[in-house]
Amino acid sequence: MENRHFETEAVRTQSERTQHKEHSTPLYLTSGFVFDDAEEMRASFAEEKQRDLYSRYSNPNTSEFIEKICKMEGAEDGFAFASGMAAIYSTFAALLSSGDHIVSARSVFGATHGLFTKYFPKWGIETSYFAVDALDTVESLIQPNTKFIYAETPTNPGVDVLDLEKLSAIAKRHNVLLIIDNCFATPYLQQPIKFGADLVIHSATKLIDGQGRVLGGITVGSKELIREVYLFSRLTGPSLSPFNAWVLSKSLETLAIRCEKQSDNALKLAEFLEEHPKVKWVKYPFLKSHPQYEVAIKQMKLGGTIVAFEVAGGVEGGKTFFDHIKMCSLSANLGDTRTIVTHPASTTHAKLEKADKEAVGILDGTVRCSLGLEHIDDIIFDINQALETI
Repeated sequence: MENRHFETEAVRTQSERTQHKEHSTPLYLTSGFVFDDAEEMRASFAEEKQRDLYSRYSNPNTSEFIEKICKMEGAEDGFAFASGMAAIYSTFAALLSSGDHIVSARSVFGATHGLFTKYFPKWGIETSYFAVDALDTVESLIQPNTKFIYAETPTNPGVDVLDLEKLSAIAKRHNVLLIIDNCFATPYLQQPIKFGADLVIHSATKLIDGQGRVLGGITVGSKELIREVYLFSRLTGPSLSPFNAWVLSKSLETLAIRCEKQSDNALKLAEFLEEHPKVKWVKYPFLKSHPQYEVAIKQMKLGGTIVAFEVAGGVEGGKTFFDHIKMCSLSANLGDTRTIVTHPASTTHAKLEKADKEAVGILDGTVRCSLGLEHIDDIIFDINQALETI
């Protein structure tokens, strides 16, 4: 078959086997690579010959991981990073110059917001925000110096969904790039390039690893754009380690089956929470009550693994809820095989001003629940018994 299915590519895409004919890709724990002679060394560094030179540039393990994600996302090329934030920063830094302008969705990860508001202005780069439910305002924010439109979908932590086709149409009309953080959806549930995105970024630390073991990030897209990202990263050194790349490549073999089960758990929990008297609201992309439900079912295979909701009682209600969780993990991570409940206002988005939190729907009682692979009855039991103490 020329066009193999997602699950098959995830399992069967592999670096060339060595002379030992190993079934599973080995670890290439080496910082450098050797050359046969001076001419091969010269030609390799001049990029006349394509081969591994130094693991900060490339390594068989990182190359395999990149190849898999490119096939899954429908991208031409990519570069792998030491973390999701390394991918975001390096991609932006490679493409931006002093005096450039960014148009971004207001609902972005707290660290990304910090780049936009604390560091980029020092280098003459400004950002204009649009609300996730006001895509009709995006066009008015674009300036002559706008370089790209940036968004997460679904968003962190409010699981809002942005219409990729609409954003792509706006970007193309104004000849700017569209960059999408696809972390919450993964390549299995959503492929933004199919809807017009130019670059796609992932924190591989989350669902791509799926077991809370290693850090990693990746950016994929056209060869032309990735070339700029590669050249910047080759100089600055945020590259992914061979060991972490090996772990992440193996993790991709189970991504589809994990996402199927975790998304099923998430939908069942969301449906349960909708009827709970101690829950003020619940958001999940494949709930019909979600404000962007029609967009979600258009561009996502399933609703994803994250449920957002608000418990009654404000700060005290939230504290009581978290203090009475017994099985689920209290952690700031997500995408694990173990269900995690997080309080965004005091953890992942703690450094945001109160007004900024409220602007993206992060209230004192907001809970982000990342569904794991436990039996759904046990997850619901633990969430319910904690809610009942409020």
